Amino acid sequence: MENGISTDNDFDIMKIKEETKKISEELLSAALPEEGDILVVGCSTSEVADHRIGSFSSADIGTAIFDELYRITKEHKIFLAVQCCEHLNRALIVEKDCARVYGLEIVNVMPRLKAGGSLATAAYAGLEHAVAVETIQAHAGIDIGDTLIGMHLKAVAVPVRTEQDRIGNAHVVCARTRAKYIGGERAAYH
Repeated sequence: MENGISTDNDFDIMKIKEETKKISEELLSAALPEEGDILVVGCSTSEVADHRIGSFSSADIGTAIFDELYRITKEHKIFLAVQCCEHLNRALIVEKDCARVYGLEIVNVMPRLKAGGSLATAAYAGLEHAVAVETIQAHAGIDIGDTLIGMHLKAVAVPVRTEQDRIGNAHVVCARTRAKYIGGERAAYH
């Protein structure tokens, strides 16, 4: 490891991809996203590799998780938003089309392994037309390694318990969102 960047490949990339796939599919099965919805994902590759968050950035883990997430979101025809780390104020990497559709202001920054994070760096390199935005209101989310994605979810987030609750050694929390209930005791809801 050099400057907090992992050069160690002592982890099972295929297992990480399989765990990412399983969690993503479980969440999307519960969330039932519509075409064009947004899935936000935050990830600490350090935590996946069983290290303290921010201490063991791994391009290999970031790329493996991104590849699986991008394949699944394209399959479901939804947008992927990848949260950067706190060094970039938790900005998000998205497709330019996502920014256009949702009227998101594009900001000028490129994530790197120690300034943005491994997953965001992989997303910036792997999306067709990657851009950075500061905020988003996603319809569902996956938090890999306790990276605090809640600020990027719509107002009413509902936890989704998945059978698979770890990717590598990282704790994973998932959420879907729902419309707010408004009105009072005489209101009717779907």
